[in-house]
Amino acid sequence: MERQGLTRKQLLGMAAFGASAAVLGGPAVTGGAPAAAAATTSTAADTAASAASAERNATIEDDIAWYDVAEWGVEGKGWNDTSRYYDRLPAKAEGTVRAAVWNLSRNSAGMLTRFRTDSPVIHARYTLHSPSLALAHMPATGVSGIDLYAQDARGRDRWLAVIKPTAQSVNARMVAGLDAGTRRYTAYLPLYNGVESVQIGVAKGAAFQAVRPRTERPVVFYGSSILQGACASRPGMAFTSILGRRFDRPTVNLGFSGNAFMDPEVGDLLAELDAEAFVIDALPNMEPDLVAERGEVFVRRLRAARPDTPIVMVEDRTYANAWLIEAERTRLAGSRAAYRRAYQNLLTSGVKQLTYLKGDDLLGDDDEATTDGSHPNDLGMVRYADAYTRVLRRVL
Repeated sequence: MERQGLTRKQLLGMAAFGASAAVLGGPAVTGGAPAAAAATTSTAADTAASAASAERNATIEDDIAWYDVAEWGVEGKGWNDTSRYYDRLPAKAEGTVRAAVWNLSRNSAGMLTRFRTDSPVIHARYTLHSPSLALAHMPATGVSGIDLYAQDARGRDRWLAVIKPTAQSVNARMVAGLDAGTRRYTAYLPLYNGVESVQIGVAKGAAFQAVRPRTERPVVFYGSSILQGACASRPGMAFTSILGRRFDRPTVNLGFSGNAFMDPEVGDLLAELDAEAFVIDALPNMEPDLVAERGEVFVRRLRAARPDTPIVMVEDRTYANAWLIEAERTRLAGSRAAYRRAYQNLLTSGVKQLTYLKGDDLLGDDDEATTDGSHPNDLGMVRYADAYTRVLRRVL
């Protein structure tokens, strides 16, 4: 085992190809002051210093240089003061939110990390929080995999590789034989599992630059299992991840599978985040009576804390088999009616910056966009993203 350092020539070269990267420490999401006010664009010297720090800490094993992602950070965290680095809620939430919500907050849904390298091969090794690698209706690639994208010459992030985990500890070559050249990579973390540690590996001697998380205000999404990412085949296909690429902005995924009940304590945590917009998509978990009880109150409480931030209220999707099951049609009609009343009451009382997205078109109309009638497959995730895009384009 050895440590790998940088020459001055390498530093200057890395500064040249990475001069536009943001290098502020940690995502500045919480607090009353807009995060954008604190954001800066890095200078070449800043970028070189960031790269040098990461490079000095590389561990060389079997001709692979390993870099610890926690040293430069992940995007998609709303809070820095977490019990574990890859948790989604702050440490103080334990004992405040329901136990089920807290346990789900240990999943790394929505988190991503970026780096630049000219390595022809990319590895990843990580330890998962849970030995449960897959769900009955969702593969291990989505539940526990790391999903890799690369930026092309036009600046688009395009899919490249995904890890297929078979054990709780993963050490995998993600891709090899890459075309020559330095480019930026984005790695999305597991959707329905947590990670204890994550390292990226490149060929010994290859250039490597850590790309710090962006610091502009994120779009904050709150919702159910669908929003958390069920049942995308891989993390980059969760609709919040798709939207992050489309709008080229940070997102925070606060989906809590089966537990998005608009709890007041969760609403208070949301209000701590300095968001570009809030999206409330919790109806898949809520019966009509609960929507009537909490829908308006939840949004009004959030609006009181964040008077100028746009809020998007999203209806429930239509079950793929609801065309033939009356009970499902009845439930959808009841929850949607209660949510629309809440929306109208909010508008009537003068609440501004409020947008409503109906659920009829979230999955399309051909009944082919789910795994089980409820959770979107990859086609469904794209359709969700399409419906959201039409609204968020106006809001943002």
